[in-house]
Amino acid sequence: MFAFIMRRLAQAMLVMFVISIIGFGIKYSFGDPVREMVGMSVSAADREALRDKLGLNDPIVVQWTRFVSNALQGDLGRSFFYRKPATEVIMKKAPATLELVFCSAMIILLVSTPAGIYAAVKPKSGLARFIMGFSIVGVSVPVFLTAILLIYLFAVELHWLPSYGRGDTVQLWGFWDTGLLTLDGLKHLILPSVALSSIMLPLFIRLIRAEMKEVMQTEYVKFARAKGLKPWRILMVHGFKNTLLPVITVGGVQIGIMIAYTILTETVFQWQGMGFMFIEAVERSDTSLLVAYLVFVGALFVTVNTVVDIIYGLVNPMVRISGRK
Repeated sequence: MFAFIMRRLAQAMLVMFVISIIGFGIKYSFGDPVREMVGMSVSAADREALRDKLGLNDPIVVQWTRFVSNALQGDLGRSFFYRKPATEVIMKKAPATLELVFCSAMIILLVSTPAGIYAAVKPKSGLARFIMGFSIVGVSVPVFLTAILLIYLFAVELHWLPSYGRGDTVQLWGFWDTGLLTLDGLKHLILPSVALSSIMLPLFIRLIRAEMKEVMQTEYVKFARAKGLKPWRILMVHGFKNTLLPVITVGGVQIGIMIAYTILTETVFQWQGMGFMFIEAVERSDTSLLVAYLVFVGALFVTVNTVVDIIYGLVNPMVRISGRK
């Protein structure tokens, strides 16, 4: 198991190495930090002196080494617009995005599990056909259109829920602003969470249904039926338990993808998270903040997938055995 974990950590370090090269390439190729800092009124000699002071005239390898060294210490540059360290800006915006992804993941888990199991056990029922038809529609509709439809129905027509913003928040531990502890914050969270979950919900319904149908046809399930075990025990212990293995793998990847998809959702709902911050950074040509966002999201994605791989290795020993070859 130790060797398996070491291999996964080595793969994670390799991915972060590639991300660092891409991030440095963006920072090196797009925009001029000196121009953003001093404007057009400063002379060419003063600009060149400032470039020497900042190390922008050093060889590319030296600049990349400095970039990686600073990133390992949590220094991802300084935002030109906010006039603050990019890491500080991202950490201020991260709670909104992470709470949105967490609530969306809970919706996906709580809805896709019973829906997928029911569609697998009762495939010819009217409800199962409706669930599968809904999943096809859900895959086809883009998230921004779903968000607009939700706003029109529940905010404009029915006036049940707010259409933008985070609402009231409470500060935890001195740095985490959460809307999960206030009624107004929860109301503002409903529509964005439903919109974001619509991206992955159909996928998980179809995945659980397909895996469940396959597992229910295996020999050990047939043997459990022959032993006279209760149907619910066969379904949940022998069936659903073995369905979780591929769901865990896909779920880890999709959580990372959902963080990227928050860009569209946060833009529609004016949700003050990392996705909305990214769009603003693009509009303002804030390259330092763009690179910091890329590295932070990349590190988060790699961490989630590494943890999921390790959990999968603990659940399924065959993964560790096959990885030795």
